[in-house]
Amino acid sequence: MSGLIVKPHEPDAEGRLFEVTPASAGWSYVGFAVHCLADGQRLARETGGRECCIVVLEGRVAVATPGIGESVIGGRASPFAGAPDSLYVPAGSHYSVRAEGAAAIALCTAPGVAGARPARLIPAAGIKPELRGRGSNERIVYNILPEWEPADSLLVVEVRTPAGNWSSYPPHKHDRDAPPEETLLEETYYHRIDPPQGFAFQRIYTDDRSLDEALVVQDGDCVLVPRGYHPVGAAHGYDLYYLNVMAGPKRTWRFYNDPDHEWILSKA
Repeated sequence: MSGLIVKPHEPDAEGRLFEVTPASAGWSYVGFAVHCLADGQRLARETGGRECCIVVLEGRVAVATPGIGESVIGGRASPFAGAPDSLYVPAGSHYSVRAEGAAAIALCTAPGVAGARPARLIPAAGIKPELRGRGSNERIVYNILPEWEPADSLLVVEVRTPAGNWSSYPPHKHDRDAPPEETLLEETYYHRIDPPQGFAFQRIYTDDRSLDEALVVQDGDCVLVPRGYHPVGAAHGYDLYYLNVMAGPKRTWRFYNDPDHEWILSKA
């Protein structure tokens, strides 16, 4: 199995299906975990030197953190049902999550500065769907924590790709610290597929092909993108969802398209 795919396992005592840390991924910035919580199950964390965006993947949870108090957020039946409710928690703070019925949450983390900004709720009602691409390259983007919203390192976005379509396409990369042309950002892709027995494909490759892997992605898989281009294709009959977490030395998303395929953008 490729070292770029992290597979889910049975929930542990905290409901964790998997966890990606900078140490486990062999990089410096992005952390990501998914927890599947039973009704009433509680999760509590100190953020330490990392900021956190809690994305409610499905179900409803009560969240509490300094400056917010307790709020019940979420409610969608699945990641395919509209925008998510989320909670941003800064570094140097703490939070708790309690499931109100069965629920699933994603914990997106990156380096932060304690006291740099307050916690805040990110309601689904404030996230407008963005249609990107056209034809078989069309997909819908939900910007949860984009670069124009305050954070220290984190960038968080959901994408839904209709069955048979391509996404993150034409192939692009962001592995050089060379603004304004390109910025260095590590990235995770958390994939869900509807119906769940389906599959998708993701290729990760560099210009010199020192990295070139074609990955078969199944429901619940997390793909690591340490460098290189990383297009995604959804199989016919199966809608594809993915949650992206990005972070790097600069909180700016500037990507570079593969020159061999950039012509696609001008195709009528």
